[in-house]
Amino acid sequence: MFREAITTVAASLVLTGIASAQAGNVAIQPAMGDPVPGLTASQLDRFQKGAVEFEHILQAPEGLGPCFNDSGCAQCHSTPKPGGSSALFVQRFGKKATGSTPFDPLDSLGGSLLQASAIDPAVQEVIPPEADVTTHRTTPSAFGAGLVQAISDDVLRNLADNPPNPLADGVAHEVTLLEDPLGPTHVGRFGWKAQVATMLSFSGDASLNEMGLTNALVGTENAPNGNQALLQQYDLVADPEDQPDAEGFTRIERMDDFQRFLAAPPQTPKSGMTGATLFNQIGCADCHVATYTTTAQPEAALSGKVIHPYSDFLLHDMGAGLADGQRVGEASGSEWRTPPLWGIGLTKTVNGNTFYLHDGRAYLLDYKSNRLPDYSAESLARAVRESEYDLQYVIYTLALHRWLRFRRADYDYDRHFGGVRYLFCRGLDPSRADSPGIFATRPSRALIEALDALLAPPRREAA
Repeated sequence: MFREAITTVAASLVLTGIASAQAGNVAIQPAMGDPVPGLTASQLDRFQKGAVEFEHILQAPEGLGPCFNDSGCAQCHSTPKPGGSSALFVQRFGKKATGSTPFDPLDSLGGSLLQASAIDPAVQEVIPPEADVTTHRTTPSAFGAGLVQAISDDVLRNLADNPPNPLADGVAHEVTLLEDPLGPTHVGRFGWKAQVATMLSFSGDASLNEMGLTNALVGTENAPNGNQALLQQYDLVADPEDQPDAEGFTRIERMDDFQRFLAAPPQTPKSGMTGATLFNQIGCADCHVATYTTTAQPEAALSGKVIHPYSDFLLHDMGAGLADGQRVGEASGSEWRTPPLWGIGLTKTVNGNTFYLHDGRAYLLDYKSNRLPDYSAESLARAVRESEYDLQYVIYTLALHRWLRFRRADYDYDRHFGGVRYLFCRGLDPSRADSPGIFATRPSRALIEALDALLAPPRREAA
């Protein structure tokens, strides 16, 4: 019943976008990629110049490389607008913890982040043979980042100390700011492991590790797989490579301005919807905390604002099934930050799929608008056959099967794939945990493996 309730909530979230158009006389919210409302002329100018820098393609004479992942922020943070996310990912590696021996990021061999590109083939990084654990991380969105940064540390610490549900207790990841390394710790809230507390720290770290751009916050270049001789040979730009522009702003300061001033994703302004009620009733809101009020900031546009990110920004132990073996700061391999849910409606636009996780397993979620005489299990099964949705979900399942196999070294169809959920929206009743209109199935392992073999690319014969 709990899984059906989760599915019904998802269906309600799909439908709430329609309600926003019928909500009456409400303030128009900024679109994705727009600045927060209320910026002064000077702040708006900084946002616009930051946007130019965010989309700038860095060249080797400007400090790109020698090894890097991409040449500009918007190359990865691209969808649906600059500052968003994407299906692109980076790869991390290391030596897994065993017994009393902790995880080793293999710093001396270029770990834990693989820089997959290079200004010359001679400095192309590879995963060293010493690594026995790897993982992929997709690109997070920066929409609303300045508002999230403006949430008080003490509010997040209080959530950790006084969880709304003892079963949903999380840990505040205390981290040091790159811009204030000797100062007090702050609660991390950005990154998959909540390892970053401010957008300036994020900009400095990402500029170095993703683009190879040394800067005022991190001034030591990454040697290709730890090879200092190669670094000296190919790193020909003096450090720090990020120098102030004509107005005195460095690249990472421009990036910080753009990301901090990005508006939050637009949300439905209507309250009291049955989907929201069910979301709270079944415990989603215990971790996906809906509402905060930001603290005083240097900019009035970020101060005292009521925001709805749907996250507690804490670390939660998700168990061995979702562990990636990578320790980041104080976050273990099985601990992950609660992802904010604002903007979740763009999952298919960004990733090209509607995969989601529940109980450590991946599911396919899609919705249908078929008008049926009724929405009983028999009617749904007949509609699936007549509309050939069964062919569709088998193809989708095969795609997810291959994606999971690529992403997880220990992938097993029976353990990691939960099934298919098709939501026939006209028949849904969010007030019922056993709502009609939900078609649930799971193709057999034998069928998916047979299709996988049938559609495998032909092997090349040895010369």
